[in-house]
Amino acid sequence: MELYLDSADLREIKEAFKLGFLKGLTTTPTFMHRHGVTDIDGLILKLSDMVPVLQIEALGKTADEIVNEAHRQLALGLNKEKTVFKIPISIEGVKACKRLRNENILVNVHLIYTLQQAYMALEAGANYVCPLVGRLQDQGHDALDVVEQIVNAVEVYGYDAKVMFSSVRHPEHVRNAINLGAHVCTIPWKVMKMLTENAFTSIGTEQFYEHTRMMTVKVRDIMGKSNPKVSMDDSLTDALVKMTESGFGCVSVMNGSEKLEGVFTDGDLRRLIEKEGKEGLQKKMSDLKYKTPITIDGEALLHEASLVFHDKSVDNIIVLHGDEVVGILDIQDLN
Repeated sequence: MELYLDSADLREIKEAFKLGFLKGLTTTPTFMHRHGVTDIDGLILKLSDMVPVLQIEALGKTADEIVNEAHRQLALGLNKEKTVFKIPISIEGVKACKRLRNENILVNVHLIYTLQQAYMALEAGANYVCPLVGRLQDQGHDALDVVEQIVNAVEVYGYDAKVMFSSVRHPEHVRNAINLGAHVCTIPWKVMKMLTENAFTSIGTEQFYEHTRMMTVKVRDIMGKSNPKVSMDDSLTDALVKMTESGFGCVSVMNGSEKLEGVFTDGDLRRLIEKEGKEGLQKKMSDLKYKTPITIDGEALLHEASLVFHDKSVDNIIVLHGDEVVGILDIQDLN
């Protein structure tokens, strides 16, 4: 099934055709009016240079007027091999279709709502017959059944024509077009962008990215620049200031040899106050006892860090480079 864009918006036309596989563009006077176009011929010429096939309206109340309008637009400099003239179905319309096809000019007979209308267009030699599914459904009709009937007629009787599924309102219409065997589907850009979307796909993709990140990114690549440290001679107040400035819930405590002695955390602070009250805030870091600090090398992968967070039930890990304290990894850094 060929995929067309249905639009007159230059911005989205440029964006959509970057996909590289759209077969063409359909546009209407309604779209042009909606986007404030005043130079229709100028826009048509511009679009013809941008897309592989351009389908534009050839309007007229009589067959002569329709044929003359198609000739006028071709005379602007349009390529006959890549321009399709859209003609609303009518007696005059199919008469014009036949005359244009005798000149090997491409025609799309559109605004089709019944199999009988499609049959007349097919007999007139239309290259495309175009049922408007969304509009037909708006009127309470079984538009999908009409499309199926037209596709069957083309296949059974061997017409050299393509059924173009149009007036697409949502992704379900595209699925309908595929299932019914439509040869072409012309779609608004907002709907086309939705065709690759699915919640499970998004979740799976994010999981792949996250798992790849955990197996390839190192701790040193994501840890923050802040590296709060205090010495054993510093006061507890000094430690609290360092923690506040850094935004971490802990601070590294260094001994006289500038080696890691331990870690003081906001949990340690709460337990100290619960035990000793505000008098505990007068202590020096050397007055406190420390457990063996939980550390990780900066060259370790994030997967290893996630295991440490899980196994040790901590929110922060001291990051080392050899014996040197180079930073702190927060559990939120893994997200």
